[in-house]
Amino acid sequence: MSPRLLASLCAFGVLCGESFAANPQLTTVLPRGWQRGTEKELTFTGANLGDAQEVLVYYPGVAVKSLKVINPTTLAVAVSIAPDCRLGEHAVRVRTATGVTPLRTFWVGALPCVEEVEPNDTFDKPQPITLNTTVHGVIGNEDVDSFAVECKKGQRLSVELEGMRLGDTFWDPAVAVLDAKRFELATSDDSPLLGQDPGCSVVIPADGRYVVQVREAAYRGDEKCRYRLHVGTFPRPTAVVPAGGRPGEEIELRFVGDPVSEIRQRIRVPVNPGPHWRLHCQTVDGVSPTGFPFRVTDLPNVVESGANATPAGATGCSAPGAFNGVVGKPGEVDHFKFPARKGEVFDLKCYARRLGSPLDAVLTVSRGGKELAANDDSRGPDSELRFAVPEDGEYVAAVRDHLHKGGADYFYRVEITPIAPTVTMFVQRADLANLADQERQAVAVPKGGRAAALLVADRHDCGGPLVPGFTRLPAGVSLAADAMDPAQGVVPVVLEAAADAPVGGGLAAVTARHGGGVLIGSDTGQEAAFTVGPNQGVFARHVADKTAVAVTEACPYRIDVVEPAVPVPQGAGYNLRVVATRSAGFTGPINVHPLWQPPGVGIAGSATIPAGATEATLALNAAPNAAPRRWRTALQAVATVGDGPVWTSSQLFAVEVAPAAVSLAMERPAVEQGGRATLFTKVTVHTPFAGAAKVALVGLPPKVTAPELEITTGTTELAFPLTAEPGAPAGKHGGVFARITLVKNGEPVYQSAGGTELRVDVPLKAAAPPANVPSTPTPAAPPKRLTRLEQLRLEQEEREKAAGKPMR
Repeated sequence: MSPRLLASLCAFGVLCGESFAANPQLTTVLPRGWQRGTEKELTFTGANLGDAQEVLVYYPGVAVKSLKVINPTTLAVAVSIAPDCRLGEHAVRVRTATGVTPLRTFWVGALPCVEEVEPNDTFDKPQPITLNTTVHGVIGNEDVDSFAVECKKGQRLSVELEGMRLGDTFWDPAVAVLDAKRFELATSDDSPLLGQDPGCSVVIPADGRYVVQVREAAYRGDEKCRYRLHVGTFPRPTAVVPAGGRPGEEIELRFVGDPVSEIRQRIRVPVNPGPHWRLHCQTVDGVSPTGFPFRVTDLPNVVESGANATPAGATGCSAPGAFNGVVGKPGEVDHFKFPARKGEVFDLKCYARRLGSPLDAVLTVSRGGKELAANDDSRGPDSELRFAVPEDGEYVAAVRDHLHKGGADYFYRVEITPIAPTVTMFVQRADLANLADQERQAVAVPKGGRAAALLVADRHDCGGPLVPGFTRLPAGVSLAADAMDPAQGVVPVVLEAAADAPVGGGLAAVTARHGGGVLIGSDTGQEAAFTVGPNQGVFARHVADKTAVAVTEACPYRIDVVEPAVPVPQGAGYNLRVVATRSAGFTGPINVHPLWQPPGVGIAGSATIPAGATEATLALNAAPNAAPRRWRTALQAVATVGDGPVWTSSQLFAVEVAPAAVSLAMERPAVEQGGRATLFTKVTVHTPFAGAAKVALVGLPPKVTAPELEITTGTTELAFPLTAEPGAPAGKHGGVFARITLVKNGEPVYQSAGGTELRVDVPLKAAAPPANVPSTPTPAAPPKRLTRLEQLRLEQEEREKAAGKPMR
């Protein structure tokens, strides 16, 4: 054991106390939202929340006034929502003394909130509400919630619902607006802007009472089918042109699709909008609850002229630049022209469905009527293509719908940009098969201990090594990480907290730096999937720009890997030793498994350090074609402590793959049942080694044996004596190879080499002599011919005799 490892283990025995991580969970925040400019006490429910210390709020505008633990499953959290708080979804986590919960969301709206009051299941007895109200409700099985509002002729009545987007469960909400005669004035199920949630608007035809109904589309439901229903006079456009602008620029917008009229407004584009900023249409009648995912990019902006239905009338734009428009009717094709020089390379990206448009865009680039590039559905229903300019001149980009549809809200934006490197980094979740899993996406580091994470990079046009990091780490926490290999999209990191690190933490973005320390990416892109439906489709998710990193109370155990003292040759194996140090009173079993397996290196999926024990081994193997190089990785460990799993990790340890030490070329032998034969093998030593290595045959059929032999650096041939018992199975037996055991620096290294097929034959029976045939004198026997094995043994005896060794 190394002095450094011994010192760390001794230190841990002093530092570790009785506290440990408790894997806290946050499942629900109720109510699911509230009005901005007000204060509200929210109820957080989950598990292992008894030591809650802080609510981590991701975005500005929501401030936590107080946090009270009601019981281990319930928290009372008082929040203050700023009057200018961004509308829409906000993300939170709870940090406890012993961990960090998964990410959950809370919604901020512009309208005062009321609760649904049952019974309101019939058209005749709806729940009365005032206009410009948000209702919090639940749809049960075969439930229809009815709400009555008083409206005036010519007034806009808008209805919008957050249901599937809340992420509580998979369900399909629908809404309808009915007049006093039960005639449906408007209905909605899904919508391009709202996804699986509904929204609609209508101009009221006459004074009177109108009923808004909410149901599940198939009349199913349960206690998790929660919704926020917005009912009011607010505008509800379905398109915006242009769909983007430059930071700080003042531009005129055209909102399309509202039932009253087209709305024109001038706005100033925010300079730093943040990852979840949305453009909301706002008039004297109110503000639309759901905003458009407006593009904020530093590109010259162009809006179609309206006379660009042919290449000859194409609207002019620049490259780089952005052009915006609407495919206003079925069959329409919009054209834009831009100058370019030979050798330039541009990315053309169409934003339509991603912005809430129903357009299924097809994007093409042509010149002189000849199509040079085209794409459909490169990015979901949106199109993207890369265009290398073949010669100086003017080129035409065209946009149409895949099914040749069109309409007033079929809006789009196409951005033409030069190639630029981008990287988005995030922490990989533990269970890749479970899309809704958030286990260990937040990093909880125990005092005096470690936590490991696998960072993933989504690279675009970015080669070379990337140095990972975090924008902010808690006091007393250090990061150990290698640069991400250019051919890899992942890198393991280990965070370690000092024994005196204060319990606490916060939110941090994962960063990626290129050569020279240039920051390439700091956009964490951490996805939390809440609702997973059929065919593994994610119907509610939140992509956060940060993850949580926190220091927790000490874990009652620690693991360290005894780093391999020797390189592992290609095709060889090694037993990793894992050493556990336990605090007083903790004797439970500890499961260990690899965080990441380097390319060409296999590590056993798991091993258990038994209850009360302090060591286990994991088999490690280097593939025969593994590239010779040095990697670092880590092991994770989990043990049940108290009511749940407690995680920690080893240090980053090195695994070096070396060229194969020995290779074997085996002949194909045959042996008779009850007989003997020899398997001749040529030996090539690629890396000299000290002493003798043992070589044993593996994969021999039953009742066939061969002794273990030895080789040295100077060995060039081996001859394995084979013995087959009479009952050995006849036939061809493949998969015979050799296991070589070398000892380097006192450590055994196991290598597989060779490979052949052994044939076991049935002995031929001697034929009886014919009757009445005179016997023939037996000729003299010819001189005995030595077998290859006998020849090798004779040569060995001659060498030993010449060396003065006693004869065997």
